Amino acid sequence: MTKYKELQQKIAELQRAAEEARVQEIGGAIEQIKSLMQEYGITVEDLDKSPRKKSAKAGKGANIQFQDASGNTWSGRGRMPSWLHGKDKEQFRVA
Repeated sequence: MTKYKELQQKIAELQRAAEEARVQEIGGAIEQIKSLMQEYGITVEDLDKSPRKKSAKAGKGANIQFQDASGNTWSGRGRMPSWLHGKDKEQFRVA
């Protein structure tokens, strides 16, 4: 057998062994989770509505600085959009 085929066979064997270990460990993990949920009085519904931190960017959009008659906008950040290339961007500045 070539080295490549031997390695492929070992990979398949390791994948089967990993899946068997995962299946065996899942039962213990589920029991541990249930125990913690019972200890703290957590329900499945509580898991869905856990508090999440908002990212610094969330809800904070850049102000529109440039707009054309078609409604295309640009904040002035990042790459200049194609609709502004070759034009004087100041004529599209929003007051």
